[in-house]
Amino acid sequence: MAEHAPLNRRYVASSVLKNKNQESVAPNEDEGMNQVLQIVYLARHGETAWTLSGQYTGLTDLPLTERGERNARRLAERLRGLTFAKVFTSPLQRVRRTCELAGFGAIAEIDGDLVEWNYGDYERRRSADVHRERPDWQLFRDGCPGGESPSEVSARADNAIKRIRAIGGNVLLFSSGHFLRVLAARWLGLEPRAGRLFLLSTASLSALSYEHNLSQPAIRLWDDDRHVGD
Repeated sequence: MAEHAPLNRRYVASSVLKNKNQESVAPNEDEGMNQVLQIVYLARHGETAWTLSGQYTGLTDLPLTERGERNARRLAERLRGLTFAKVFTSPLQRVRRTCELAGFGAIAEIDGDLVEWNYGDYERRRSADVHRERPDWQLFRDGCPGGESPSEVSARADNAIKRIRAIGGNVLLFSSGHFLRVLAARWLGLEPRAGRLFLLSTASLSALSYEHNLSQPAIRLWDDDRHVGD
């Protein structure tokens, strides 16, 4: 991970705007007035060598560092007492290992839509290196040559959201930073470029839900890393 964006830290609660340029994945306004409102928890994987060096890590299948494994175990403590109707994880080993160490490996289902952004030609590179060649480049607006566009990542997020919203109960997702930022934007009905506003730390926990009813998707918790240590 190497993308820098405006800060939008934890404990955010916000109702949503529908963007006219993007197909909405928000539920119908008349749905769910008397229903228990679902909470979708988002766990970002723990630290890897490339999160430390600031290199873009898309489909390169890196393991967690020792610190990454320790913080994944601390994520287990943070999640203790919560129950989930379903748990899903990206197939990438840094994410699956985080899921396992957090205590959900035995019940998690692998979902290929949850993989990180495919950075194509920018895989392994640092943001500063890319900006020396393309000073105006923005990941969430421009995508990556040889990799995925924002609309392609958004389509995967939309697929995941539609499946999640069909589940009766709370859901836990284990995935990677840039994908989860797009997923949060799409949950709110915003275009994928809005993902640049939502920073995520390694091994952090966030939660998406609704304010008063299913027509008002909201962020309930964002980038909670109180459990993360040295």
